[in-house]
Amino acid sequence: MAETPNARPSETRVQRLQRLRRAVESSGALHLKDAAELLKVSEMTVRRDLAGPEGALALLGGYVVNAASPTGIKYAFEQEIDQHTQDKRLACRAAAASIKEGDTIFIDCGTTMQSLADCLPEDLPLSVICYSMNVASIVTHRPGTQVMLMGGLYHPSSQSFASDDGLSYLRRLGINKAFISAGGVHWTRGASCSNFHEVAVKQAVIETAMESILVIDASKLGSLKSAFFSDIGAFSRIIVGGAASSDVRKHFRSLPVEYVTSAI
Repeated sequence: MAETPNARPSETRVQRLQRLRRAVESSGALHLKDAAELLKVSEMTVRRDLAGPEGALALLGGYVVNAASPTGIKYAFEQEIDQHTQDKRLACRAAAASIKEGDTIFIDCGTTMQSLADCLPEDLPLSVICYSMNVASIVTHRPGTQVMLMGGLYHPSSQSFASDDGLSYLRRLGINKAFISAGGVHWTRGASCSNFHEVAVKQAVIETAMESILVIDASKLGSLKSAFFSDIGAFSRIIVGGAASSDVRKHFRSLPVEYVTSAI
């Protein structure tokens, strides 16, 4: 990849790394895109700079971090993976318990769905449709599982693919159960996510599947993200991992919400 038009050819790699180090020390972590903008170079140049022998800085989950103390800083990527892990696991175990032999299931993208893929009953013959790398990397190693991966343009923000051809392919499939993730679930504003490219996929599978099941952790209740994709009434079940306050629960009393607070 060529340097950006505003690149600084006179600035050496050592000087760029020094500026990056100061920025990381100040913020704790710096996204790769922001690092490239700071230095006025391409993201590829930042990657090459970080690949050198010094090793003071490293690239972790798309973020430039201090390699010397990786456990002492809360990085954005790690926070997303680790945040509410136990609650996500509780919801996913309950969701996976509903899967039957021979089902054709759709697994959405996101860290919660990565946990769901890991919770699938072992050795159960299944057909799994997915569009994210983190889910595909798990289900492709399952015995007796037919995997259908939707293609398209890759979106690193959610490790997922999206394209019109992928949507057409999805609509031709017979799906018993669709497991959907969300960044926010509001009692009046419905289900939403942060990535607009996911909206068309989620809506297509909700229209296609015999049953759509929303799988979230309790922190998502009452939250609203920028990309709306469905009214709550589209889901036959809303499986919530973890405890929610009475003030939040009262808004969902008339809805098919299941709270899972202990392992099943």
